[in-house]
Amino acid sequence: MHQKERYGTRTNNPVHSRSFITAARAASFSAVCLLAMASGIAQQKTVFTEQVYQRISLVYGQNASEDVADWRQLIDELQQDAIDEKLYAVNRFFNRFDFVDDLVHWNEKDYWATPIEFIATGAGDCEDYTIAKYFSLIELGIPEDKLRLMYVTALELRQPHMVLAYYETPASIPLVLDNINRRILPANKRRDLSPIYSFNGNGLWAAKAMGTGRKLRGSGPMKMWDDMVERLDRVMYGDKEK
Repeated sequence: MHQKERYGTRTNNPVHSRSFITAARAASFSAVCLLAMASGIAQQKTVFTEQVYQRISLVYGQNASEDVADWRQLIDELQQDAIDEKLYAVNRFFNRFDFVDDLVHWNEKDYWATPIEFIATGAGDCEDYTIAKYFSLIELGIPEDKLRLMYVTALELRQPHMVLAYYETPASIPLVLDNINRRILPANKRRDLSPIYSFNGNGLWAAKAMGTGRKLRGSGPMKMWDDMVERLDRVMYGDKEK
């Protein structure tokens, strides 16, 4: 086991309690924001100093700082592993966290947590699982063009949802990393999901079938992405105004 045993006590809330994001928000994400976030995350390997952990401890407590350190240890340990092991370990690591609706967890209708916030609080909703997995795999050397954050409809729940799709090649049927079904399965085996949009730092796609579709033009920067990057910067680099 890569992470400490305390993660084994975390379980997702029942599926019926999940309140997913609306599909209409998918078209409003900006590639510019995603690239900025990816850049910030990619730099973390060299700036995760003692001061960073101290700032995490001040906000979330010592246990949270240790949890983030577990994540960094996992990333370090997986660097030389095969891709399938990276996918499995990252998916398993984050799926142990509790599912909690934004309104309950953050007292906001819609909140996009940084990976640090997600880990430090031990909970989040579907987009938080997906974003944390996405940037973790980028740090593990998986090219960004092999990963897409995908909006889908969870057909059994009749609700919008977000998953992470991994493409071995551009023409491959993607593997789906999800917090509803914890098994990593090819998209054609996930008949409970109907694709809507997918995106990464290279753009936004409208998907007529899982993993395929036409590329769309991204819209302008979105405030909550800017806020998320700003929050991440404050933890990583401190208050710049001081």
